[in-house]
Amino acid sequence: MDTLVQTRAADLPALFREKRGRLGVIGLGYVGLPICLAAARAGLDVIGFDIDKAKPEALRRNESYLKHIDAAAVTAAVESGRFQATSDLALLSEADALLICVPTPLTAHLDPDLSYVVKTAEMIAEILRPGQIVILESTTYPGTTEDVVRPILEQGGLKVGEDILLAFSPEREDPGNERFSSATIPKVVGADDELSLAAVTAVYDAFVERTVQVSSSRVAEAVKLTENIFRAVNIALVNELKLVYEPMGVDVWEVIDAAKTKPFGFMPFYPGPGLGGHCIPIDPFYLTWKAREYGMATRFIELAGQINSAMPQHVVNRLAQALDMHSERGLNGARVLVLGVAYKKNVDDMRESPALKLIELVEARGAKTEFYDPFVSLIPPTREHAALSGRRSLPWSAALAGGYDATLIVTDHDTVDYRAIVDCAPLVVDTRNACRRFGVQSSKIVLA
Repeated sequence: MDTLVQTRAADLPALFREKRGRLGVIGLGYVGLPICLAAARAGLDVIGFDIDKAKPEALRRNESYLKHIDAAAVTAAVESGRFQATSDLALLSEADALLICVPTPLTAHLDPDLSYVVKTAEMIAEILRPGQIVILESTTYPGTTEDVVRPILEQGGLKVGEDILLAFSPEREDPGNERFSSATIPKVVGADDELSLAAVTAVYDAFVERTVQVSSSRVAEAVKLTENIFRAVNIALVNELKLVYEPMGVDVWEVIDAAKTKPFGFMPFYPGPGLGGHCIPIDPFYLTWKAREYGMATRFIELAGQINSAMPQHVVNRLAQALDMHSERGLNGARVLVLGVAYKKNVDDMRESPALKLIELVEARGAKTEFYDPFVSLIPPTREHAALSGRRSLPWSAALAGGYDATLIVTDHDTVDYRAIVDCAPLVVDTRNACRRFGVQSSKIVLA
């Protein structure tokens, strides 16, 4: 093996410890862009790459296309000279570390769709040079880094652990979370050889407060799945408790608020209208799919998925019931205002939002819907809900809810004036307990 190549690979840890290494980030979305900005703030040179040319162009104009990321942060990174956004693949050859931050969705049959990861690995292979480390951040099943990405990278003759390095570090972004950021959330890192592990640790140590080493890429991949399965299962539990307590006249939100006063042995999770985001509705099924290869059934995970997937239908049934009890008309022919279509509060992220399924279910029952969301002005194209693409948010007015038979609160954005909504609306169906959380109470409010 060429001594120069060996030395260059071996030099990667020192290169990043001294902050002389250049970072290349592939995918400038909810994961990739925050990483770029955090690394640039820490003093690293960063090349951000995206095949969607509109994103690099916006960043070069000092604009942010993600509402939870301030344009000032983009401006600071660009003007520092440490952040370059591009759609030119060739520039990635200049990076010492290449981070893959691309989507890993499911197919229509709930099987993993690794097409974005595979295509990205193939692109990297075209420009890969000795002495680089490739780090996969996209959530996936154990074995993807070693069994899928590695063979693609090695097709040109470069060997992982010798000429090039390879590792996995699961993304832990939480858009809209003001307490934690890319730089302050501990970063799990795993690799299958000592040099790759040392290098990936040094890469993240350069801009993240703490790295946590695990013994292999498979363990690191399993860490991310475990985190999201934990959330999915516990959310399913409280969703089921909500269904059980409702006919008993017991408010599940009050129960949870009282239970969380116990200083040990309890962690609060809250029910909702269905799961959203790119992680919790999707990631558990990656393990379910992989488990079949080993003759294992993930019954607990699949049951949680069934419970969470059924919540939009429950919400629509509660809406119909509430209209029967509080108005002269039922759901058929009613006008319904959907309040919030982002998948979680205070962000513009529409990925897997339960609001889209709810709109379709409500309209299938004969109602007409419109929506207001202070973060989402336009519903973007989606594979599952293509017919809703292009619908626009209503403008805000204090009397907004007055023109509808019911207002359905789906996303509990903090900036909404819930008192104005309740004052004007003849009926409010609240799937998030938002009204009470903001101190608004009325007999017109129905929890769902």
